[in-house]
Amino acid sequence: MGGYVRRVNEAVVGINIENVTKWLDEHVDELDGPYDFKIITGGRSNLTFHVTDSKGVQFVLRRPPTGNVLASAHDMVREHRIIAAVGQTDVPVPRTLGVCEDDTVNDAPFYVMSYVEGTVLDEVEKALDMTLDQRRAAGEHLIDVLADLHAVDIDEIGLGNLAKREGYVERQVKRWTMQWEKSKTRELPAVDEIARRLAENLPAQQSVTIAHGDYRFGNCLVDKQAAKVVGVLDWELCTLGDPLADVGYLGVYWSDPGEEQMRANDPTGIEGFPKYAELLERYANRTRLDLSNIGYYVAFSSWRLAVISEGVYSRFIHGAMGDQEIEPEILENFRVGVERLAESSLEALKGI
Repeated sequence: MGGYVRRVNEAVVGINIENVTKWLDEHVDELDGPYDFKIITGGRSNLTFHVTDSKGVQFVLRRPPTGNVLASAHDMVREHRIIAAVGQTDVPVPRTLGVCEDDTVNDAPFYVMSYVEGTVLDEVEKALDMTLDQRRAAGEHLIDVLADLHAVDIDEIGLGNLAKREGYVERQVKRWTMQWEKSKTRELPAVDEIARRLAENLPAQQSVTIAHGDYRFGNCLVDKQAAKVVGVLDWELCTLGDPLADVGYLGVYWSDPGEEQMRANDPTGIEGFPKYAELLERYANRTRLDLSNIGYYVAFSSWRLAVISEGVYSRFIHGAMGDQEIEPEILENFRVGVERLAESSLEALKGI
C-alpha cells in the first residue's frame, strides 16, 4: 500500500485533524491521539487513510471522495454495516472500530477499522517472490473465500434487508446505465449497445447471496507465506443478489498463465496461478451452481467496470479525489481503458 506520510498537525485533504482526533479519542476506547495520517494511494474511489495513534496502534479510516460525488456509491454507514455483519462469519474482514455519521465532524461520514497485515496483490511484481505452489494455493483460496461469502446466511447476520433479493442483474443494468448518463465525459455508442443487449438477455437468478461487487486479488489482503486471503476489502459496491456476478467479475481480471495480462493491476497470468476454468470448476463443486452462462456475467462485469472507470476518470478531471495526484499518462489510460472494457464486453457477448 503506497502513499505518503502526513505528520501530526499538518493539513491533510479529506481529514479535519482537530475534529477527527477529538471524535476518535471520544468514541474508540483503544485509540489515543495525536494521530499520523497517510493517504493510501491506489484507491480510486473512496479515500482510505492508514492511521497510527500515539501508542503506535495502526488502523484504517475510510471516507467518501471530496467534492461533488454520487452519494449512493459512497455510503460509509452502509459499508461499515456490511463489514461489521460479515465479521460475524468465517469470511476474513477487518474488525470495525466505529462509524461517524455526523457530517459536521469531517464534512462527510467516515468509519474506522482495524489494520490487517498483508499484501494487496495488485501487480505481477508482488507475486514474483511467491513459489508456484503458493500462487496456486492463493488463487484457490481466493475462490474458496468467495464461495464462503456466497454461502453466508444473510438473515442470520442481519443483512436480509440490505437490498432487494431478486432481479439483481436487471437492477444492476438499470443502475449502471443511469450512472453512465451521470458520469460520462463523452459519447460511447458501444456502452449503450451493451446495456441494451444485457437487458434483452437477462439470466435467471439461481440464488440470493451477498454480492461483493468488486471481488479480486486487488481488493484482498494476502498472507503470501501462508498463501491465504486474510482480509477482504472495499465493500462499497456490495449488495444482495446473484453470486455469479462476482464470479464473472473475477473473470474480467483473471489471466491464464502464459496469456496476455487482462488487467495491469492483477498478478494472474504468470506461472503457478490456476486457470480461470479451474476456478470455475472449484467454485461450482463447492456451491453446486450452474456456470454454463458465465460468459454473460463476464460481459456484464466488463461493461459495469467500464462505467465505474468512467466515473473515476470524471472525478479525477473534476478534482474530487482529494490531493491524490495522477500522471497525465495514467489519466489517459483510464480514459482509453473504458473503451477497451466496452470492447471486451462486446466480445464476451458473442453467441449470447
